[in-house]
Order: sequence, then structure tokens, then C-alpha cells
Amino acid sequence: MSQNENTSRIPESSKSYWRDYKEIPSYSPLQGNESTEIGIVGGGIVGVISAYLLAKAGRKVTLLDAGKLLDGVTGYTTAKITAQHGLFYFPLIKTIGEENAKLYYEANMAGKRFIEETAKELNIDCDLTPQKAFVYAESLLGTKLIEKEAEAYEKLGIDGGLAKDEVELPFPVKEAIVMRNQAQFHPLKFLAALVQEIERLGGTIYEQTRAVKVLKKKDPVIQTENLSHLSCDKVIVATHYPFNDDDGMYFSRLSINRSYAIAAKINGEVPNEMYLSAEMPKRSLRYVMTDDGEKLLIIGGDGHTTGQSKTPTMEHYRNLEQFGEQHFGIREIPYRWSAQDMTTLDQVPYVGTITAGYDNILVATGFHKWGMSNGAIAGVMLADQVQGNENPYAKIFDPTRPKMKAVDAASFVKDNASVAKELLKGKLKRPSKTVDQLAKDEGAHVKVNGKRAGGYKDQYGQVHIVSTTCTHMGCEVGWNDAEKSWDCPCHGSRFSYTGEVLEGPAVKPLKRIEEK
Repeated sequence: MSQNENTSRIPESSKSYWRDYKEIPSYSPLQGNESTEIGIVGGGIVGVISAYLLAKAGRKVTLLDAGKLLDGVTGYTTAKITAQHGLFYFPLIKTIGEENAKLYYEANMAGKRFIEETAKELNIDCDLTPQKAFVYAESLLGTKLIEKEAEAYEKLGIDGGLAKDEVELPFPVKEAIVMRNQAQFHPLKFLAALVQEIERLGGTIYEQTRAVKVLKKKDPVIQTENLSHLSCDKVIVATHYPFNDDDGMYFSRLSINRSYAIAAKINGEVPNEMYLSAEMPKRSLRYVMTDDGEKLLIIGGDGHTTGQSKTPTMEHYRNLEQFGEQHFGIREIPYRWSAQDMTTLDQVPYVGTITAGYDNILVATGFHKWGMSNGAIAGVMLADQVQGNENPYAKIFDPTRPKMKAVDAASFVKDNASVAKELLKGKLKRPSKTVDQLAKDEGAHVKVNGKRAGGYKDQYGQVHIVSTTCTHMGCEVGWNDAEKSWDCPCHGSRFSYTGEVLEGPAVKPLKRIEEK
């Protein structure tokens, strides 16, 4: 049982520690029609790195973002730069084979090196700190899984292994595995410096410019929400979830998970390394050093399929708070935030040509919660592909990779059966309240004009009513009380309480409804 809501230290509003960094340039929207060599959609880690590398190579680059740069998942991460993605390599060897699993590890380490080398080259102060990454177990089952993972480390030549005696946590663990030579950083400090470099190198950047379509596959044209057009030789779609997901049927090949984080001032000693639990619910730990020299502990985890939480979403923050209070003693929680992550069928990201026959449209998605190392190497791979350069990791990340294996097929069937179930369940669900019954700061399905709708009453008593039918593929959205948003349980689109798109793949807002 979590702490009582009245005694909780959880802030009322979501605020990411990383987004508190103010030195991020602002840009105007695209107005009218323009042309470029490479159009990049999405201003997160992948889009910024690929734009930087291509601009550095002398290519004409235009970067578009639907909102503000670095305000997507990159601004709401735990910012661990690590190839240790949980207890990952033992099952990965079974899925893609030993040779490819080793390449996956090496690719993520190459992503880490890119960040380190670029920060050094450009003299970027981004709180980059060498770290060891641990997965710890508190149960016998977790211990057995860690022992299997240690076998995989040995097979793949990973710098690490069993390391129970190296763990420095204020509670006992039965076993642990370490991956050495990892890192953590402040992603917005790093990427904001690259944004300035893109501009210096002649790149063009537009914010508040939502791409809604890619017209033509041979000579692609990006169409925006305001009917501006950007003609390109090549397009990179780095929007986390591809907004053009019909190309390659990505809506049937990605599962979507939402997870939570708090940054806390604690009474006890803040751990100096990065930690992740082997068991569920997941608990992720790392520290940050604030500008005034204070250490904060970031506690993450408590994930669930987007739009399908079994409890009010604020409860996930309270679960993290309870964990922190139990083991570290929390004094204050100045920050809380959540993030959304995509996972592919085989848990290896899709990076490259979006689908067969679309050689001029590239994509990067499905980072399985590990978007810093994966995102960095994805940016490098996309820049290489645009320039016709060979990349040693391109084959294993190729979105058009053949042969759906048994494990992929099982994921495909399970994920799409879940979508069908949520679609049907949403259509049958009856409104729980009337508009008049809504309390201040409450959202719910309500009956309006004889039909179901989504209503939210703000702190001033104004009611905002929208259609609850997702504009992506018609599923019914549900209320997220922590972020004050309407979330789709099928493909993860999210909308503000007034209907604007917060996260794709949807590109159109929810319809606003007036009470008659």
C-alpha cells in the first residue's frame, strides 16, 4: 500500500529534471514551401545527432519538430548511456544468435563512444560521468536469471559479470551482475550544444511544425499540419513512433509502454553507480548532481502498457515514492515525469529504410527504453546510410530484416490481439459520470448530448469536452490523471485535455465537443 495521497511529496504537476535546463534555442514554424537535401522529422536524440553529422558532412539539412526541440522522450529519460538493457543478452542470443547479439552490444558501446568523443571534441559540459551498471536480484528466480545472463556476458566478451560484492545499496540483494565502462549524462546539455552546431554548419530548424504525411516515395515531400511542404532527396523519420506508420505497418510491429520517474532529495547516502532491479515492478536508480552541488536520486520504473494502467496513473509515482522512502528516506521530491517507449517484435530497434521499395525514407524507432546508447548509434547509422557509407551494425537494425522467427510471431499475435481487445472494450465501455459530477481537476468518460465523450474540469471550473475516439485508428482513449491527458491503449497516441496531439502516431487532434 502506498503512502496516503494527502501526505505524499509527489509534485502536483509533471516536470522533468532535464527539461529544467533553460539554454535550448527556440525556432519559428515552417511557413510555406521549401526544399532541402535531407528532411529530418523529430528533434530528439536521433534527429539531432543525424542532423549534426549530415550538416558536418556538408549536406543541406532541415530539421522539423512538432513542438519544442528535445521535449519528446529525450527530455523525459533516465539518461543512462549503457549497453546493459536489463537481463537482456541471454534471451537475445536465443532470438537473434550469438554473432548478432555481440554486434548489438558493440553497437550500443559505439553509441556511448560517440557521445563521449563528441562531448570532448566540442568541449560540451554535459555532466558526463563514467559509471558501472548493475542489475540486482532480491529473489531466487532473479538470481537464476542473473546467472544465465552472466553466461551470456562470457560468451559475448562483455566487460562484466557476477558482482554481488560490488553492490552498494541500503538493502540486501541475493545476486547482481555488473557491466563496466558505462556512463550517465545530462542529455539536453549535450544535445543543445549539437543544435547550435547544426545552425552554425548551415542547417535549418523549425519548431511547432507537425509533419502529417510523406508524399511520394521516390522524391519525398513532407506535408505539415498547416499545409506547408518540404521537398527532400531523403527523409529521416525520428519521431519516436513513426507518424507515417502505415508504411511498413509499424502499428502492428511495435508495443508501447509508459514508465515513471521521480528525482528526490534523500536522507541517506545516494548510490554512486547505476542500478536496475531484476524483478518486477522495475526499479531504476541513478544520481544527478544539481548546479548548486546537491545530489538527487532518480528512481524510475513501475511501467505498464500505455493507456492500460490498472490503477490511477498517479499511483505509479506514489509507488516509486514509497520505494524511496522505505530504502533511502525521502526529504523532498522536486521533480516527477513519465516517458513512453516502443519495443519491436524481437526487441532490436528498427533503424534504416522504412520498408522495402522506400529507399529515400528512413526511420528509427523501438529503442525498448534504452534510447541514449541506441539513439546515438541510430543517428550515426542514419547519417551513414544517407551518405552511402557502410556501417557494421546496419544489418541487425534493418527494419526490413527478413524472417519473422517464432518469438517474433508470438509477439506479433499477442500485441495485435491486445489491440483488438482494447478496441472492442473501449467501444463497449459506458460513461461513468455526467459533466456536472466532475470535480475540479478531474477527468472521466462522460455522457454529452446523449453520447460518450471525454470531460475534464480544470481548477477554475471550466469543462473541456473532447471525443474519445483516437484519430489514429479509432480506439477509445482513457484518462491519465497524472499527466492530465487522454491516452490511447492501442498504439500509444496521447492528447491533451483540450484534444491537441501530445504523442503520435496520431497527427490529428481529438474533436472538441460543445454541450447543447
